Amino acid sequence: MDLFIILAVSYTLLSNSLLDLFFFGLFWICLSFFFSFYKVYRFTTIIRIISLLSKQISVFTLLIFTYYYIKGAFIDFKVIFLFYVLLLIIFNLWRIVLHSLFRKYRVVIGGDYNRVVILGKNSSTKRLELFFNNEPSYGYKYSGFFTDKNENNKLGSISESFDYVLEKNIDEIYCSIKELTNDQITKLIFFADNNLKTLKFIPDNKYIFSKKLKFENYNIIPILSLSEIPLKTGINKFTKRAFDIIFSLLVIIGILSWFTPLIALLIRLESKGPVFFKQLRYGADFNLFACYKFRSMMANKDSDSVQAAKNDMRITKMGKFIRRTSIDELPQFFNVLFGSMSVVGPRPLLLSHTNDYKNKINKFMVRHTVKPGITGLAQVSGYRGNIETDMDMQNRVKYDIFYVENWSWTLDFKIIIKTISNVLKGEEKAY
Repeated sequence: MDLFIILAVSYTLLSNSLLDLFFFGLFWICLSFFFSFYKVYRFTTIIRIISLLSKQISVFTLLIFTYYYIKGAFIDFKVIFLFYVLLLIIFNLWRIVLHSLFRKYRVVIGGDYNRVVILGKNSSTKRLELFFNNEPSYGYKYSGFFTDKNENNKLGSISESFDYVLEKNIDEIYCSIKELTNDQITKLIFFADNNLKTLKFIPDNKYIFSKKLKFENYNIIPILSLSEIPLKTGINKFTKRAFDIIFSLLVIIGILSWFTPLIALLIRLESKGPVFFKQLRYGADFNLFACYKFRSMMANKDSDSVQAAKNDMRITKMGKFIRRTSIDELPQFFNVLFGSMSVVGPRPLLLSHTNDYKNKINKFMVRHTVKPGITGLAQVSGYRGNIETDMDMQNRVKYDIFYVENWSWTLDFKIIIKTISNVLKGEEKAY
């Protein structure tokens, strides 16, 4: 179906040559292996599917553009852009509808499900049991649990699970590592391999296994290591920096070039002092940088240590407006252009807040492994504005760390769109 869509759109917009269409189909198939495009499972989220689509179609379009360039054939940029947009729309609609239909089919018809059992009984297995029972659209049919503990409603002991799995034609076995001995795990693996059953493990260390893990082989020795921060890898770092430069230049040339003199005049008419406000903040790798804003307060000695609060007497009338609309943040696009900030990332905090919380909140410093952003996941998730309690900071840091450890282009675009939406609607905590 995907190849049919590709060839139909290519034939309509690009070429009716069989050779060209052959290469286009070949490009799509090769990229599918490279990006693991068809590794979509019943537990794969819509966001993950859209992310895979975006990568695949973007690179696919670039390959076609390169193909025409190598051939020496002219292709109108408008046509290739229309091709790209059309593929994005068609594929997103097609895949989302298909994903939804499968989920509806599992709920209504009760088909396309996997029979599962759980070995062990503890808090982790209880959460998994609730997931199986409360989320029928994922297509799991929960049969029960086995444990050597004295528990009510169990199907039997661990050793009795083997016969049950074969008798009831169970598809997947989920076992809690902390309730099984090494000998039992060895027997389970042997049993699953020889009876073509899927065996999955529930880890006993929530902190370590909640992170992404990378599997490597040192000769024939298997090693599990914590995955690298996505934005520390070369290609991600390069493409994000390229995006930052292009995006910041568009804002600086398209908006700040004519908007800055107007805002500067309004700021100076109301109060004396500089148009721009400069404040030191900690950036990537905990390096200090000067963060720029349009001045929104009367000149005061507490600006570097005391965060703005609601109805703050230091804020000018013009300041209230530019803070409410986030206009005061626009000069930070110069920070982005010069490389000390990014368009999206953890918001840089006051030095006083950083010094207060870096030893109080676990993993606080992880947020400083990447460049700070003009907007961030915490800000679009409701954690913007004054930090009044330790819990405010803990929630903000939680979102920042999630962003750092799970960065993707899909997440960045989602944050940018949500930020624009929030600015247009106005935010309660924007003061």
